[in-house]
Amino acid sequence: MAAMLEHTNYTVSDADATAAWMCDLFDWRIRWEGASLDGGKSIHVGTDTHYLALYTPKVQTGEKPNSYITRGGLNHIAVVVEDIDAMESAVKTAGFTPGNHGDYEPGRRFYFHDHDNIEYEVVQYD
Repeated sequence: MAAMLEHTNYTVSDADATAAWMCDLFDWRIRWEGASLDGGKSIHVGTDTHYLALYTPKVQTGEKPNSYITRGGLNHIAVVVEDIDAMESAVKTAGFTPGNHGDYEPGRRFYFHDHDNIEYEVVQYD
């Protein structure tokens, strides 16, 4: 059996706020939340089979450098949706700005950045 990606863990400025918009936009749920490393807080948000672990440190960190030119940088996180037009509308309603639309095989996509300047890719496969 091939390995399956279960979760990704990354740092955000406010795990509660990030989890809230993810639940609203992606129809996910909070699977777990609690105290974490060095006095921080973690929230696991996603589905029964996979999730994102959002970590907020007790002491806030600085801004990240451009991830595309930083070795080990997180470039973007992608989600697959059934109706990309409805999701783009929901992303705008949530206060984010969609951009970089790409319609190439095997599907359509757009990107947006959240409050922490983390890039998300939204894909609809035909």
